[in-house]
Amino acid sequence: MNHVPALPLCCTPLDDHWPLPLLLPDTVLLSTHFDSLQLAPDDFQRSAVEVPASIQRSVAKRRAEFLAGRVCARAALQRLEGLNFTPAIGEDRAPVWPDHIAGSITHSTGRAAAIVANKRHWRGLGMDLENLLNAERAERLAGEILNPAELQRMAAGPRDHLALLVTLTFSVKESLFKALYPIVEQRFYFEHAEVLEWHETGEVRLRLLTDLSNEWRNGTELDAQFAVRDGQLLSLVSIKA
Repeated sequence: MNHVPALPLCCTPLDDHWPLPLLLPDTVLLSTHFDSLQLAPDDFQRSAVEVPASIQRSVAKRRAEFLAGRVCARAALQRLEGLNFTPAIGEDRAPVWPDHIAGSITHSTGRAAAIVANKRHWRGLGMDLENLLNAERAERLAGEILNPAELQRMAAGPRDHLALLVTLTFSVKESLFKALYPIVEQRFYFEHAEVLEWHETGEVRLRLLTDLSNEWRNGTELDAQFAVRDGQLLSLVSIKA
C-alpha cells in the first residue's frame, strides 16, 4: 500500500469536485485552498515535496502556492494511475510530467489546482485560475490582452461584461499556451490567439493567429471552458488524443 504524505499545514483537504461546465472523462482534477500565513517551516518536509532552488528564498506566498499546486498534482497522479510523482520545474519553468502524462497546475490567491490525464486520452491540458479584474483595471489592461477584433467586439458588448471578458480572454489564452506548448515546443503570446465567442454558460471558442507547427496552423480553432466562483475565474483548454 502506497504511503500518502501528510498535507502541509497551510492547505485544506484536497477537493475532487469538478468545477467546470463540461466534465472531461479520463482526467483527475484536484484542488485545495491554502493560506501562506499558515505555511510551517517544515511543510515541504512534512508533505515530502522537494523545495526547488529557485523558490527556496522566495516569499511565503510563492512557496505556499508552489507547494499547494504540487501536492494537488502528485495526488492527482496517484489517483489516476497510482504514481508517486511530484512534477519538478523544467528549464522553461513549466512542470515536468511523466512522458505519458498530460497535465496542468494553476494557482491564484488562496487556491491551487491540478489536472492530469494519460496521453492516450488527452494530448494536452491547460488550466488557469485568475482573480476577476475590476472594471477600471480591466479597461486599462484590455489593450495589452485583447487584439483589435476582440476589442471591437468588447466595445459593442454590454458594459457590465467588460471585466469578465478581459479576465476570461487573459485566462483562456494562458490555458491555451499551457495545453499547446508541450506539443509544439514553441512560445506564443496573447496576440497569437483570438477569442471568437464565449457564452455565460461557460463555453469558449478560440482561434490561432500564427503557425506553431505543421499541424497547429494559423486559423486552427479550439474549444475551451470556464467557470467563475468566489471572485475567481478558472479556465481549461483540453486537446483530445
